Amino acid sequence: MARGNIGRVRATRSAGMLPVVLALTSAALLTGAAVYTVDRAGCVDPGQYIRHDNHIELVGGCVDGSELPAVPKGTSHEADAKSGVTPSNYRP
Repeated sequence: MARGNIGRVRATRSAGMLPVVLALTSAALLTGAAVYTVDRAGCVDPGQYIRHDNHIELVGGCVDGSELPAVPKGTSHEADAKSGVTPSNYRP
């Protein structure tokens, strides 16, 4: 009777390891994909954020302003600055 219980404990332990092994494998594959993607991006200058009097500006980097979508009229940051509205996620 004791031998039957020991077999069940071993089976339960090995079955419990499967999710851990799958999680670690998935994490390793996703990390590898992220490293590969960043390596292939080809961006030499990552850019830097510079704080001005009332706003923060990204200088440099691989994204050109012409590649960004146009901002609908009346929702630009300049309009917000003129009206005194501060975005809810702004942290100086």
